[in-house]
Formats: sequence, C-alpha cells, structure tokens
Amino acid sequence: MSMSAAVSALRAAGRQHISGSKLVARQATGSHVFQIEKYAHVRRMMANGEAMRSDKFTVGGHDWRVDCYPNGYQKHESFLSLYLNHISHAKTGDAMAKFQFSILDQAWKPSCIHDSTAAEGRRFSDTTDLSWGWEEFIKHEDLHKAEKYLKDDCLTVVCDVTVNGLSAEGHTEAAEPEPALLMTASPPFDLHGPLGEVIWNKQKPDVKIVAGGGETFAVHRWVLEARSPAFKEDLSLASAGGELRIDDMDANVCKAVLQFIYTDKLDLHLLRFIYREIPGTDLLEATRMAERLLVAADRYELEKLKQICETALLPTIRLSSVAATLALAERHRCPELKKACIQFLSSPGNLKALVETDGFEKMKTDCPSALLDLLVKHMVKQTQ
Repeated sequence: MSMSAAVSALRAAGRQHISGSKLVARQATGSHVFQIEKYAHVRRMMANGEAMRSDKFTVGGHDWRVDCYPNGYQKHESFLSLYLNHISHAKTGDAMAKFQFSILDQAWKPSCIHDSTAAEGRRFSDTTDLSWGWEEFIKHEDLHKAEKYLKDDCLTVVCDVTVNGLSAEGHTEAAEPEPALLMTASPPFDLHGPLGEVIWNKQKPDVKIVAGGGETFAVHRWVLEARSPAFKEDLSLASAGGELRIDDMDANVCKAVLQFIYTDKLDLHLLRFIYREIPGTDLLEATRMAERLLVAADRYELEKLKQICETALLPTIRLSSVAATLALAERHRCPELKKACIQFLSSPGNLKALVETDGFEKMKTDCPSALLDLLVKHMVKQTQ
C-alpha cells in the first residue's frame, strides 16, 4: 500500500489530522575522468608514496577525490596505486559506496577494470577508512606494454561511484519532477570522439545554460567547474533549478565555448570560418565572430581558445579597424594582437592617415598607453 493510500484509509476511519513519513533506500551514481598528461615525465618527478590528486567531485551528496600514486603506495613501488578518497566526512558523515576504477586504452575503451568486491559497497568512515582502493592496481611494465594504456603519454583514469543511502519522505511532499534538461540524451554539440562521449554518457546533465535569445544548452556542472574558474564562480550564483543565464552572449558563441570546454577543440567549420578558409567568407562577419569568441574566452579563462581567436584576428587589421582592434587587445590582454596593431601603425603613412579619421579619437580614449608607446616609437624613428 502506498503512503497516500494508507493516509486516505486512516482519514476515512476518523483520523483527520495525520502526518506520515517513510524511509526509502536511494542510490546516486556518478563518474569522474582523471587525466594525467606527460605521465612518464610526471612519474619521474614523484616519489614512492606521493600522490597526484584529482579535483573534487560530488556524488550522492558526498565529495570525493581520486588519489593516484604513480610510483606506488608504501612498499608497492613497482605498481601504480589508485584510491578513492572521501573528503567531505567532516561535513557529510559516513558514506556507503561501491566504486570502480578503469583505464581508458588507446581506443578510449575502459580496460584494466577493478571494482569494490563487497556487494553492499565499502563504508567510508573515520572508524574504518576514508580511503579505499588498490595498492597494486597495475604493474608499471604492464602499463607501458605496447602502449596499450598510454595514448601520447597520457594516462586517463575513470572512476565510477555509486553511493547508497536512506532518506525520509513526508507524505505531503509532492515528488519533484526531474528537470527536462536531465533527460537530454544527446549533446548539443559535436564531442569530437570517444573520450568526449565517455564524459557525456557517464552522467546526466545537471545544469542549463541559457544564452542570449533564450536558446538553452544542457551541460554538466562538474565539467564546467573543472575547466573554468570563472564558470565555477558563476554557477555558484545560478538559480536553485540549476539555470545560468548569459544574456550578453549569443547562442553561436555560447555553443562554441561549451564545445571547447568539453573537447578542447572548435567545430572544424567554425574554425575554418574565423580563419576565413571557406571560399566567399564575409571578412566582417568572420572578424566579429572571432572577436566575440575572444571576449568569451577571456571571460571564462580559456587561454587556448583566446589564442586561437587572437591568431585569427591578426590578418584582419585595417586602417578602418585598427583602433577598435587595438582597444580589444588592450581590454583582453592580447599581446600578439596589440603588437600587430602597433606594427601596422608604425608603417609609413598609416599613423598619419589614422590621425585624420575618427579612429584616432577613439584610440586616444580607449588605448592611451598604446598610443604613448606608438608616439615614442615614432619619435625615436624621427631622430635616427
């Protein structure tokens, strides 16, 4: 009999003021991808018993961390050791969890899989242990054998965690419907291969990004927080329903930024567009797209994306745009773009031509330090 049916039956029998609660078993599952680049080099720098630690990730209301010992834990120096560490015990108390570690091989498939043997999981407690794992996860010689596990000297570990727990429910509480964004089955952008798909499919999206114009993108909070400190700060201020509005960013830019966060790449068509490699590309439209992407990359501290956009803008410098481009370079700390603008204005006739346009007034207002550098450089030339 359901709780509501029991309450209705008792009310019909004369009990009018009734409250109720039930204890239900719940499970929460999540995954974390921990990638170590230049693994062989990093291993040479680490001592036996010294750990490389992943970022914090949350599953079932508890915070976790992966600890990787590239030269083994304690006396197991000929092995790679892996542990799951419960790091929120002081705040969240004991946790009962099942967990599994795997290494993604060259084909991005989980391999060398180890999972916790106890059917009910392991208790993470200060009276038992807050860290569980394997001292002898894999031998070094097997890890390097035939380059099966290391792709371009990069080690990728996947940790799957299932937390078991109990929670109380009152009968008057309506079950909160799962937000539509959590039901999203496919990503809103190209994930560029199996690793991106592994990251996407291991956990449902739990945040909705609303771009200017109202277009929405379902994404994973932990991915955005791991890649961008600025996104992490913005998400801490997001609405209770997990919605973050970015009204000053259009949907195309937002989509490109999110794709880059997941894959470290831009869509090939967009990349060719901003570099004007597509026949018939409108210079002004491509330039504006590169500028908007650069502003977004700087805002969310995505330096590689920012450098891509900066490089794309270098050939676009013209007399009609140099003042605005220089102002953009100053505002968003783009040294190569600023250098190219100064070099353009240092050419014979260009500075003189700019002085006769409205662009010079804009330059005086927006780029006083750059203008000073330029004038000093011009004066030095005059005296030589």
